[in-house]
Amino acid sequence: MKVFINLKSVGKRKAALERSPFVLPDGVSTLRQLIDAIVRQEVERFNSRGEENMLIPFLTEAEIADQGAAGKVGFGRLYSDRKADPEKAVSAALLGFEDGLFRVLVGSSEATGLDSPLTINEDEVLTFIRLTFLAGRLW
Repeated sequence: MKVFINLKSVGKRKAALERSPFVLPDGVSTLRQLIDAIVRQEVERFNSRGEENMLIPFLTEAEIADQGAAGKVGFGRLYSDRKADPEKAVSAALLGFEDGLFRVLVGSSEATGLDSPLTINEDEVLTFIRLTFLAGRLW
């Protein structure tokens, strides 16, 4: 099932990144399963990046301009061969949700319980809002 994911961070000047298409596996019916599926796919993508090594790396002018607009120009080289553990990543994401570090919206309604039934339709927009803590004095 194809859905779209928005990532938002409260407190940033640019509050929203562009919508990213994402393919969910069949059978996702709770928020716990949704977070698990998304985290596992992202860990797989993270672990597979940098596998295609070029003998002589180069960047085109368009790539330099795109990366410059994002604020960092680089060859995408990884200097560590460590891989992320999907089990640890899923448990950290679930703990982060339980601790209130981020919220999840399915369409325009908030998903509050990890094991509550969740209805996700084709081309649904899922929004992940990362909450930031403010520090300072009250006086």
